[in-house]
Amino acid sequence: MASVSFCYYYNINFNVDLTLLSIAIIFPLVFTIRGSFRRREKALEHLSKYRSAMKTLQYFITTSTLLDKEEASLKLLLENIEDKTILHLKSREGSIKDLDEEVEKVFEFIHSRRKTISKSLKDKLFKYMCDLHEAIDNLNGIHMHRTPMSLKAYCKVFIYIFPLIYAPTIIFNIGETYNPFAVYFVVILTEFILISLYNIQDDLEYPFDDKGLDDIQLDHFKVLR
Repeated sequence: MASVSFCYYYNINFNVDLTLLSIAIIFPLVFTIRGSFRRREKALEHLSKYRSAMKTLQYFITTSTLLDKEEASLKLLLENIEDKTILHLKSREGSIKDLDEEVEKVFEFIHSRRKTISKSLKDKLFKYMCDLHEAIDNLNGIHMHRTPMSLKAYCKVFIYIFPLIYAPTIIFNIGETYNPFAVYFVVILTEFILISLYNIQDDLEYPFDDKGLDDIQLDHFKVLR
């Protein structure tokens, strides 16, 4: 609103090709939204693989020849992995050192039970543990590496500059004698749309933090509840 009032007060109006402005703002904004949406879809894919590996490990454990105490210990290790994975994704923490240590404990546990766990079962457990570890690493990559900050900053700067160019152009096109409320409405509506798109992209940037309407519900991917 301030930009429109400023233009009317100082009689500022000029004609600018709005196509260039739309390319400068809309194209990079849509590009970042599409990138964030694809990251969200990849996150769902890797979460499904993570849950599948965790579920298979659970089945192998319950049908194995492990002693009850050993089975309970291994289940506890998997529960720790699951809890720390979800906790890590919901936080802004970058390091997964603690999570890697929990995965290592499972490998060490399997190695230390050579007599109890047969070679065929051990190979299968290792295979699905590798699948689980790969899914965790992919999720961490999505969690930490987002849309380039320079591109987001570029979009944000142009969104704030846009009314200063758009308002004089609208006044020039419709004429100074036209109802000024129409100019206010058009400029405010356009800026509202741009800011809304930017906020949607910002929410999609963090698909695990439970703050956006479209965030991934991580609890739905838990196996050991």
